[in-house]
Amino acid sequence: MRSCPADFRMMRASRTSLAISSRVETVLARHDCLRKKLLLLPLPGGTQQDAAHDLHPDEMAGVFDTLQRANQVEGLFLSSGIIKGSITTQDKIINTVEIIRKRYDYKGYVHLKIMPGVEYDQLYRAMQLADRVSVNLEGPTQERLSALAPKKDFQQELLRMVQLAAEIRRTHPHEKLAGTVTQFVVGAVGDTDQELLSLSHRLYRQMGLTRTYYSAFSPVEQTPFENLSPAHPLREHRLYQASFLLRDYGWSVKDLTFLQDGNLRTDIDPKRAWAEIHLRYAPVEVMKAERGQLLRIPGIGPIGADAIIKARRQGNLTDLTDLQKLGIHAPEQAAPYILLDGHSPVIQMRLFS
Repeated sequence: MRSCPADFRMMRASRTSLAISSRVETVLARHDCLRKKLLLLPLPGGTQQDAAHDLHPDEMAGVFDTLQRANQVEGLFLSSGIIKGSITTQDKIINTVEIIRKRYDYKGYVHLKIMPGVEYDQLYRAMQLADRVSVNLEGPTQERLSALAPKKDFQQELLRMVQLAAEIRRTHPHEKLAGTVTQFVVGAVGDTDQELLSLSHRLYRQMGLTRTYYSAFSPVEQTPFENLSPAHPLREHRLYQASFLLRDYGWSVKDLTFLQDGNLRTDIDPKRAWAEIHLRYAPVEVMKAERGQLLRIPGIGPIGADAIIKARRQGNLTDLTDLQKLGIHAPEQAAPYILLDGHSPVIQMRLFS
């Protein structure tokens, strides 16, 4: 499976658009120009000036081939608004990538948007052609989705697509198929971090989701939400931190610390928030801790935990410099929550400033 060459942001466009990741920046290839960044365009109903052009698959494939042969791009993200129904739109997306893969023999990274409620065979073919497919849920419940997009059916049109993708992977275990990702709009319609992360955890555990993207709401002129306040970018950042704990560290939603409003603390990261409650007065002995316990300590990730387990077989770890030598870059973050060979570590600030 080809890896993503850049951290693609999901795009919403009112007509078919070609989004491409460049070495330096992301560009949106349009019929009349190349934009120097990935644009967030209004949904259908925006101004004519904002509407992207409806391109034929041959045109779009040709534009991409020209750019990739000029060594200007490293990957493709292809998305669209709905034109003449989801099934017709998905056919255009698939046809475009068929041309790119077969006629132009492109073997690099491809990320495709899946339209709401497409057919099983369309989803299967998209997963054969792409490295990732996006099913953007936008909201964590039908109520939140209805506030964002009243005409969309959360269960049947969107969540069902994620379920079908998981089913396709289960029934074709030996075939190389695209991973599935989704995106949520954060902070526009009263959604809470607890709602977003609870669904993210379910998707990771039950449906094999590759990644969840969180997009802090920012108002766009001439849309129904143009007068709403933007979501704080730090909220988006904390959601990503918590999401990685759920996906990669074996955490559950119950392990996360939420405020009364259902949101994460923004003043400290979720791992440290947990450690302040559970480890501040009951520090972990690094020389004896199991891997799962080490992963609960701020500043220690999977690579650091494995390095500690290997190193302590050969001798005692007695101070923070020992951890630093193991590749743990900020051992002072762990210091308040650990014991090293029975002793609280001494932080020598000059070593970590």
